Amino acid sequence: METSGGIQASLGGRYALALFELARDAKTIDAVESSLSRVRDALAQSEDFRTLTISPMVSRGAAVKAVSAVADELGVDATTKSFLGVLAENHRLGALPKIIKAFRALAAQHRGEIAAEVTSAHPLTDEQVIELKHQLRQRVGREVSVDLSVDPSLLGGLVVRVGSQMIDSSIKTRLNTLAHAMKG
Repeated sequence: METSGGIQASLGGRYALALFELARDAKTIDAVESSLSRVRDALAQSEDFRTLTISPMVSRGAAVKAVSAVADELGVDATTKSFLGVLAENHRLGALPKIIKAFRALAAQHRGEIAAEVTSAHPLTDEQVIELKHQLRQRVGREVSVDLSVDPSLLGGLVVRVGSQMIDSSIKTRLNTLAHAMKG
């Protein structure tokens, strides 16, 4: 079962769709998307925040208070802060990564873009992101929205996912391929 834009009718997809519709109606899609990026980064960088979102030991009230404080600290918009409170109240903070991913896909589709997930060994400069978007636009034939993340284990290069396509130019993969060929 699918909803608009091919977003799976999973729990995360339904929450993302509800948030997207709120943001669209309020004309705050960009603000919410930016806020969700800050939340995603906080999840990646803070073990305490990650634990808060997945621990069944955190009471509903404590989760709501904590997520409100985190939202204030991150400077998220009012819609996102309210949404995080609803997730905490419903014990659904664990679905945040899927919700964020689905929201970004909906926002990209709304703008007529295709979403690409890009993982690099090191943070990309603004110039590198511009060039990457240009290369991807030439390859897929339409505007591309990139969702950037960093994974130092790649050692170098990029892993790019656009739809069902994956382009893996990471040094880690090249070394693994070489090691496998040498064993053979």
